Amino acid sequence: MSNFTIEHTSISGVRVMARARRADGRGFLERLFDDGELQPVLTGRRIAQVNRTNTQKAGTLRGMHLQVPPAAELKIVSCLRGSVFDVAVDLRPNSATFGSWFGCELTSNNGLSLVLPEGCAHGVQALVDDCDLLYIHTALHMPGAERGLHPIDPDVAIAWPLEPTELSARDAALPNLWQWR
Repeated sequence: MSNFTIEHTSISGVRVMARARRADGRGFLERLFDDGELQPVLTGRRIAQVNRTNTQKAGTLRGMHLQVPPAAELKIVSCLRGSVFDVAVDLRPNSATFGSWFGCELTSNNGLSLVLPEGCAHGVQALVDDCDLLYIHTALHMPGAERGLHPIDPDVAIAWPLEPTELSARDAALPNLWQWR
């Protein structure tokens, strides 16, 4: 029995991954990562880094972040506590879906993860207070390779479920889509 079901989205390479949960009277077990079973997603890449974030207040936006070569990375994002709206924006210049976004709700209970390929920016909005996310990365963090997109760019028009209440100064200074062209 597979531990994962992987569905394609409207953006090439962005996938929603459902984790199989095995439960009994004591609770449950779900696999967050399996190198063998996730090779269709990883396609030979190795996992270089795993991070956890905590967001304290509902409405808070984080993103839109990505790394560019030589540190471009595939990310797998899972919610361990709380509920978030997780978003990918295609910033690959030659992509047919450049500037398009895809979002889905990740919760500690729904067993979903979002897979973001290289060239797609990632952002998240906490839907409740006190959310924890787990990030699996195929490249180490490299400050010089950090890039991003303003999360409230009107040209992208992400439909954030809540009114944004918190945005870091760094994220507020990120460029708009027209600056990526």
